[in-house]
Amino acid sequence: QVQLVESGGGLVQAGGSLRLSCAASGRTVSNCAMGWFRQAPGKERDFVASISWSGGTTLSADSVKGRFTISKDNAKNILYLQMNSLKPEDTAVYYCAATTGAYRSATMRGDDYAYWGQGTQVTVSS
Repeated sequence: QVQLVESGGGLVQAGGSLRLSCAASGRTVSNCAMGWFRQAPGKERDFVASISWSGGTTLSADSVKGRFTISKDNAKNILYLQMNSLKPEDTAVYYCAATTGAYRSATMRGDDYAYWGQGTQVTVSS
């Protein structure tokens, strides 16, 4: 029903910036709330940021507030994560996720997301 493909990951120096993109396709994909999660080696998956279907409300983890910005382009079905002032502890695989079409609110609960991308690696060096 929904397919998600992340891109934009890479290797950057601490203090640098990256912009991740998530191309979404499928029936009524723009009706979904969407989010970003990340998983570092040997760690559990952590919430990063989420945005409502309309884009009017967002949520973000305390660890990234003031540095990361989530946004979306419903017309093009693309989700973005602008990451500034990157730190080595931001190193992780970043996953794009979408809720069901009926759930439009931003949410940090991983179980609320029905669809997941393959992930894109972000590595921040000191």
